[in-house]
Amino acid sequence: MTTPHTGDTPIRILAHLDPPPALRTRLARHLDGLDVRWCAEDDETRLAELLPDTEVLWHVLRPVTAADLERAPRLRLIQKLGTGVNTIDLERARARNVTVANMPGANAQAVTEATLALLLAALRRVVPLDAATRAGHGWPLETAQAEHLGELGFRTVGLIGYGQVARRLAPVLGALGARVLRHDRSGGGTDAGTPWRPLDELLAESDVVSLHLPLTEHTEGLLDARRIGLLKPGAVLVNTARGALVDEPALVDALRSGRLGAAGLDVFAQEPVAPDNPLLTLPNVVVTPHLAWLTAETLERCVAIAADNARRLASGTELAHRV
Repeated sequence: MTTPHTGDTPIRILAHLDPPPALRTRLARHLDGLDVRWCAEDDETRLAELLPDTEVLWHVLRPVTAADLERAPRLRLIQKLGTGVNTIDLERARARNVTVANMPGANAQAVTEATLALLLAALRRVVPLDAATRAGHGWPLETAQAEHLGELGFRTVGLIGYGQVARRLAPVLGALGARVLRHDRSGGGTDAGTPWRPLDELLAESDVVSLHLPLTEHTEGLLDARRIGLLKPGAVLVNTARGALVDEPALVDALRSGRLGAAGLDVFAQEPVAPDNPLLTLPNVVVTPHLAWLTAETLERCVAIAADNARRLASGTELAHRV
């Protein structure tokens, strides 16, 4: 059982991230009346020291395990700084009467922009061309490169999942000349500007596919070898959602063979991604380390929302976005 917060002592928060001093100063204006202890995600020693007195855990990516919960007898709330809660042991949290909350949409602008950046970088081979130019190999112009460089305009982009990120992304893609399709659980819905397709049909029609789904038992491995095979030859896959939505070995095979033209990936099936992951060796893949969500603006929004929920907890007010 958790111990309730009593008295006038500020609620004790463990923020499982370590902003630099300038950013901490920016965040501090949201923290009046709260006792926030910062801890880098890879500092297991400090985490062990702080968990026993923690009432609220601000969670980013490092999984919250049953063992963590056992080390935190006073824990009352796990506050996800973002949307996806697949990295939290929800069953054990429920058993311990620990509430879990998230913050849908807080990082939507950042993820939208990062998705577009990965898509364009993959289409234009920005990473290998950057490396070649730095190494003095950019000239003379090789017109054969055109075969591997593409424009977004007049291509069909399929959005799988249609939450806040995809809804922001669709009009941007349209403004750049793309035809945008979507697949989500609505089975159609009323968004006439973004036509709905069954999943297999969307894959077969799309030159680019971008994933915007939570990871659940129903979505894990959604893009398996069969579905990857439905994509057009030379298609591009972008994933800023969760790595385990995709069968990685099948993706590697499709990219190596040229069946897929490129991929832009912010997420991987296992994180941190192993240095020997074959995706990291492919010149037609651009990668980032699960930070599509991370900007100073997003972090400030997240901390403001998390601080408000901590104050709600302390005062006995209904929490926002309970999972």
